[in-house]
Amino acid sequence: MDKKIKERYKKLIEYFAENNPDASSELNYENEFQLLVAVVLSAQCTDKRVNMVTPALFQRYGSAEAMSHAAVDDILALIKSISYPNSKAKHLSEMSKKIVSDFGGVVPRTMEELQQLPGVGRKTANVMMAVAFGKPAMPVDTHVFRVAARIGLVVDAKTPLDTEQQLTKNIPAKWLSTAHHWLLLHGRYVCTARNPKCDTCGLREFCATAAQM
Repeated sequence: MDKKIKERYKKLIEYFAENNPDASSELNYENEFQLLVAVVLSAQCTDKRVNMVTPALFQRYGSAEAMSHAAVDDILALIKSISYPNSKAKHLSEMSKKIVSDFGGVVPRTMEELQQLPGVGRKTANVMMAVAFGKPAMPVDTHVFRVAARIGLVVDAKTPLDTEQQLTKNIPAKWLSTAHHWLLLHGRYVCTARNPKCDTCGLREFCATAAQM
């Protein structure tokens, strides 16, 4: 690995370990199923909006068993302000039924089994592994994908999987899941898609993009 890139990883971990050691998800939930639902809803939608919707949703359907008996239209009525509500309502209905029928009402705990659930792709499965089950995992959303490339942590990463594999290879396992939150939150609040706050960014001194400015 390029010495400059290796040094970036070292400094990134040092910076965030000091400034945000306990970074965690901003989604609100009370159990593994609720986290899974919230993550599915958060696709191309803000956590803030998801957190506005889920209290009423979870009050009625806070478990896979409860949601498995819900009509799609009833789920839709509770999540209609979320992006792509029709497809997500359908996915939540099918997902909860499969959890009940195939996994005894308990959210599965492996990447392979999670990705068998309707509406659950690799990123969502990785979030569950990292957040719900405490396993080393690197979910790559738009923020992580953008920030990793801008800082210069990845080289020629064309897809989220490319980014995931490079980050996983170079970040120690004990920091990997927390590093997901570091990169995500940094992208959400500092290294934004438009008008990134480079002047106040604590990573500026070793950021590959800042060095070219």
